[in-house]
Amino acid sequence: MPFEQTIRTAVECTGVGLHSGAPVRMRILPAVAGTGVVFRRVDLDDFEVEANGRNVAKVSYATSLMKKGVLISTTEHLLSAFIGVGLDNAIVELDNLEVPILDGSASPIVNLVMRAGLRQQRRRRHYLRIRREVEIREGDKFIAVYPSDTYSVSYAINFPHPLIGQETLEVDLTSGDYTREIAPARTFGSLQDEQALRNMGLIRGASEQNVIVLTPDGIKNPPLRFPNEFVRHKVLDLIGDLALIGHQLLGKVVADRAGHAMHTALVQRILKDSSLWELTTGEADSSPTDALPSIAELA
Repeated sequence: MPFEQTIRTAVECTGVGLHSGAPVRMRILPAVAGTGVVFRRVDLDDFEVEANGRNVAKVSYATSLMKKGVLISTTEHLLSAFIGVGLDNAIVELDNLEVPILDGSASPIVNLVMRAGLRQQRRRRHYLRIRREVEIREGDKFIAVYPSDTYSVSYAINFPHPLIGQETLEVDLTSGDYTREIAPARTFGSLQDEQALRNMGLIRGASEQNVIVLTPDGIKNPPLRFPNEFVRHKVLDLIGDLALIGHQLLGKVVADRAGHAMHTALVQRILKDSSLWELTTGEADSSPTDALPSIAELA
């Protein structure tokens, strides 16, 4: 899609924050071309926080943004959904500090956007094309991005659990598979870690309706949506975190046992060195139109 897109009409939903447990109402509104994604705290005099690497704050169990002390927590699923459907410009209104977790995946947000439809705008989309490889290692953890004319992800995880162990996934995000193959994958956590996390003030909104709950030898709330749903969710998170680059990416991302901190470290490394990348526009084969895109175009 060579032109930027915004949502056709405002949509909204309600839910709770995964970590805060706070009730929240979220509205996704159209935005003019060149806006990017901007969060607006309607409970704090409409204070706005741009979804970009400059505003990255806490990145332990979720990716949060902060500007002048105003927090937007757990942004990764929403931003992943926007990348997956090709939504470039939007205002996201929240009346609390955390994006709602919904069912723990990106599918509810994808469905909201697709129900409203996307409107093509009159500004060419700029892609951030990787020109030179970037690699980050921390012990046995690794993340890198290499030059490519498409956006693809190869992710590997290794968890000491009988249902997980080693899982790998490779996905080409320009193939239109995001909505079907990545968006439905839910976040997960271990029952034995629950109390410790709650004592840290985390996962107060977690439930069997929004988290895959791992027991010592299985899961408490079957079935899985995919046999390898765990690594698919890691890919979902990665896509959302890398959205903080501020542009659609052209590059091959490889990750091994990485997490939010390494995802956002890669964002920071890329943004700090402009010799690593170039901005480029897609080829335009038609004039922009306000016609409602097909599902294939959205994906």
